[in-house]
Amino acid sequence: MKKILAIALMSATVLLTTPVFAEQTTAVDKAGQAKLSEPNVTEFDKQMLKAQENLKKMQAQMDKIQQTQDPQERQKLLQVHWGSMQEVMQTMHGMWGNGMGGRGMMMGGSMMGWNQMGGYYSKLTPEQIKQQQYMMDRYMGMQQMMMDHMMLHQQYMWQH
Repeated sequence: MKKILAIALMSATVLLTTPVFAEQTTAVDKAGQAKLSEPNVTEFDKQMLKAQENLKKMQAQMDKIQQTQDPQERQKLLQVHWGSMQEVMQTMHGMWGNGMGGRGMMMGGSMMGWNQMGGYYSKLTPEQIKQQQYMMDRYMGMQQMMMDHMMLHQQYMWQH
C-alpha cells in the first residue's frame, strides 16, 4: 500500500512540475499555424526569484522535520511543507506559461510534437535560443530540487 501511494505521489509531482506550456496566449497566422510568443527572460527571472525564496523556506521546513523526534509534530511540519511544495509547483507552472515562451506543448487539448514545434524553434534567433536554453537550464535545476524535496517528504511521512 505504501509503495502504491508513493508511486502515485511521485507521478503527481512529475505531472505538476513538468512544463506543459498551457497558459500562454497564441495567435494564429493566415495559414492557420499557431504563432508562439517569444521567451520572456525578465518575467521568468521574476518568477524564478519567487520560486527560489519558496525553496529556501521549504529547506528550512525540511531541516525542522529532520530534527523533530515527535511523530505528531513531524506530521504537522510535513503538512506545512506540503503546502509550500504546492506553492512552488504553482509558481513553476506560471514560469512556463508566462515567461518561457510558448504554449507549444499543449494546444487544443492534444499534445504537440516536433512537427508543430519545429517551426517555432527554427524561427527563433540565436539570442532567443540562448534565452530559451537559459530558462530551461534554470527550470530543470529547480525541478530537481522539487523532486529531492518530494523524496525527503515521502521518507519522513512514513516514519513512525
